[in-house]
Amino acid sequence: MSQRLQVLIPEGLDARIAKAAQRGRISKGEWVRRVLESALNDNAHAPDALARLASLGAPTADIDQMLAEIEAGRR
Repeated sequence: MSQRLQVLIPEGLDARIAKAAQRGRISKGEWVRRVLESALNDNAHAPDALARLASLGAPTADIDQMLAEIEAGRR
């Protein structure tokens, strides 16, 4: 079952969408559906912020220990 989605967009964006759809020989609605699907698929493969942070390999420890190490390094 399909659902209707109404989105208000500026005239300039509507014109750009119309041109893109025309180039692809598809309707504006089909063009928007394809772009939304693509964006959702791309986003599903993107790591979340916590995973990106963990991938940095930065040093971690208890906050009190890290602060003590920082202070010790200043002396």
